[in-house]
Amino acid sequence: MTELATLLGVGGPVAALGGGAAYARARHPGVYWSTVGLPVSTVRLLSSYGSVMEACGLTVAPSRLRVLAVKATTRREVRPVPPRRGIVRPTTTGLRVRLRLAPGQEPADVAASAERLRHAWGVHAVYVTTVKPGVVDLRLVGFDVLRRVRMPRKLPSGLLRVPVALREDATPFVRDYRAVPHQLTLGATLSGKSMYLRHLVAGLARQPVALVGIDCKRGVELAPFAPRLSALATDPDEAAELLPVLVKEMEDRYDLIKSRQGIEPSTPDEEITSDIWGLPEHERPVPVVLFVDEVAELFLVATKKDEERRDEMVTQIIRLAQLGRAAGIYLEVCGQRFGAELGKGATMLRAQLTGRVCHRVNDEASAKMALGDIAPEAVSAACAIAPERPGLAVAGDTSGGWSRIRTPHLSLSDAAETCRESAHLVPELPALNRFRPHVPVRPVETPSPVVRPRPVTD
Repeated sequence: MTELATLLGVGGPVAALGGGAAYARARHPGVYWSTVGLPVSTVRLLSSYGSVMEACGLTVAPSRLRVLAVKATTRREVRPVPPRRGIVRPTTTGLRVRLRLAPGQEPADVAASAERLRHAWGVHAVYVTTVKPGVVDLRLVGFDVLRRVRMPRKLPSGLLRVPVALREDATPFVRDYRAVPHQLTLGATLSGKSMYLRHLVAGLARQPVALVGIDCKRGVELAPFAPRLSALATDPDEAAELLPVLVKEMEDRYDLIKSRQGIEPSTPDEEITSDIWGLPEHERPVPVVLFVDEVAELFLVATKKDEERRDEMVTQIIRLAQLGRAAGIYLEVCGQRFGAELGKGATMLRAQLTGRVCHRVNDEASAKMALGDIAPEAVSAACAIAPERPGLAVAGDTSGGWSRIRTPHLSLSDAAETCRESAHLVPELPALNRFRPHVPVRPVETPSPVVRPRPVTD
């Protein structure tokens, strides 16, 4: 009886500890990783590094000098040489290890063995990035960071740079308009596309840029950000009036570049290789970011007159996409559906949109339209996004690279409040004044008096 009581007394705390660890792993994976997963994975990596590399085929035959040195000093068996390992650096989401590849190896060899390394060291995923020739970084992620998105504390910042989401390798996804001027963002209803747009608007609202919106859903998506917008069109008719003004603004900026750099006025805009960033700061026009929500509404026509208007608008958008970067005009084109069947100019417009973000879509054709021409293998990843994970998307660019990202939650009221607080940053653009949205004055709540007046008596 004494031995049984002793066993029960020991088993109780052990069971409680195991249950707490299981609960933390399910509900608080970050805490579980810091307390349990990190030490266990570090021990696995350090103790089995050589054997795992050999099993994955990431070793090479030792040099003759090494063979002679081993035989002269010890009687050990001469084993193949794995990549030289650097210091194991723990992070809040995983581990980082720098490897110096052996002669004859390339980063693709390590990337091909990422799934084997993941299982061998008991982590959620392994990602390989090239640092310089012969040196790669292994980023081991301990848990699914996209299940509950928490952005890193230190985020990159700068003009026209907005961290909007988290990548699956626990690094921030930054929308950099200087590097990727124009982007196509697709997503079905409740896929998280609107949340992505909120982060972009809220991030740019604090910067000295002009924000212009075209929202053909009567402004339900962009109207809450009206205090910070320089112009807003809420239907195709208003968009048909706004786009020529933006094209004229772009042409005026090209004339400014020509006059400042001594270029002949007759030089076509297509042959000007410079941009507004080469101008002195006091002469540089303010950057303009154009948000086009529900771009398919601009392509749809019902009558012959609508078709002519559609052709004009599409031509103007394509001109902005082709020539706008040098003039400091950037496009963010969003929609639920985008395909060649929208009509003339759809494929040409897509070719000018360097960045691509595809949330969950209702058909494979939209995913192919977004990602098929830059990263065909990313199409299947976009089609596999579950409805239970809003905000999850596949981001790619014309370099061929792609990754899964997820946008953290940002309420509409918080984004609108950010725009109201940044209303004083709206730049002065006289050409857009007539398109400036009306901002109603917020009612001031008058507090009720604490002291009530005495009743009037006869």
